[in-house]
Amino acid sequence: MNVIRYTAAPPYSAPGHHGMSMRRLQGREAGPSDTLWLGISEIEPTGGTTLDASSVEKMYVVLDGEVTISNGSEEVVLRPWDSCRIAANEGRALKNNTDKPATILLAMPLQAATA
Repeated sequence: MNVIRYTAAPPYSAPGHHGMSMRRLQGREAGPSDTLWLGISEIEPTGGTTLDASSVEKMYVVLDGEVTISNGSEEVVLRPWDSCRIAANEGRALKNNTDKPATILLAMPLQAATA
């Protein structure tokens, strides 16, 4: 069992992210994991990410507030407990277009799936 208290979850940064504070909840520097890692991001008003794609899929769940997610061709607003899957190599941009902070949970594989 690997328990990480939120207050002890290691912060991390990622390119193209602004107005966000991010913590690793499980996996990577937060402890052992065989297949995935979990992170949580607090997105300030006007904060978010640039439109970018990665080689692994991403799963998002909004825990608080509203987060707008775009894949470059369509855009959707997610509210608490709404979720979204971004496929491997699909673009994604997150944005908090409100005047209140938002919190989003991220789950990602540790590496791209092999064929």
